[in-house]
Amino acid sequence: MEIHLAAFPKCFMDELCIKRTISIFDWIKMASTLDIEGIELYNGFFENFDIDYLHRVREAIEKAGLKAPMFCYSPDFTNPDPEIRKREIEAEIKIMKVASFFSAKTCRVLSGQRYPSVSRQDGVKWVVEAIRSLLPYAEKLKLIMAMENHYKDNYWKYPEFAQKSDVFLEIVNQIDSNWFGVNFDPSNALIAGEDPIELLNAVKHKLVSMHASDRYLEGGTIEDLRRMENSIGYAKILKHGVIGEGMINYDKVFEILQSIDFKGWISIEDGLNGLDEIRKSVQFLRKKIREYS
Repeated sequence: MEIHLAAFPKCFMDELCIKRTISIFDWIKMASTLDIEGIELYNGFFENFDIDYLHRVREAIEKAGLKAPMFCYSPDFTNPDPEIRKREIEAEIKIMKVASFFSAKTCRVLSGQRYPSVSRQDGVKWVVEAIRSLLPYAEKLKLIMAMENHYKDNYWKYPEFAQKSDVFLEIVNQIDSNWFGVNFDPSNALIAGEDPIELLNAVKHKLVSMHASDRYLEGGTIEDLRRMENSIGYAKILKHGVIGEGMINYDKVFEILQSIDFKGWISIEDGLNGLDEIRKSVQFLRKKIREYS
């Protein structure tokens, strides 16, 4: 089982995207100190998309001995305004071209936000139409669109439309293409109040990439979690932590990866308390990769 590790700087999101106190070049330098082969990019990390700037970023990644196999993006295909949905498709195409510039293997797609005015039927229809319209671009760029079982983009107002597995699977199972697959995130299933292993089994044959994350209870108990009826409540007491120290059964996860002979990228999307937590997560995942090779 040939699995490669990347990292996503969840601990520095605001510093990179909002405050701009950390640059993408700073993050690349930090990432180069980790036992990983790549970094996962996000559109918010970039100051702009001018070609000279993109060349500088790519050169910095290469000089650090890293790759950029995954591009994280959050399209909003469920907006009730059809003009906005059209612009979201155009924006996804632009990002796919940027991802291709960095020789990425996958570019993330989501469903969109769970707007109160949008029905399940309409939302599913719009998302499927949007993703299908993007398939020719993905094929041309040799880039796989990876839909994630997501909770909520950091900078969205509403949670993910397809957060629950039944909606997620209704969308995913309507798209049959070599240029579309699933990016699985185990802790997002917990936030949805669902079993991560059950979902992984349901999507394993469409799996093209994965986020490694973990959650632990803070300020609550398992009983509190079971009594909650929505993801906002779950998110308040389920906190990110070091991978392998939380609630995700990573032995089960790696058993499933082994069963499908998974040979893709796993991006570490955890470590809210800094680089040391990411480093511990890397060590844990390296151990699991050796155990299940």
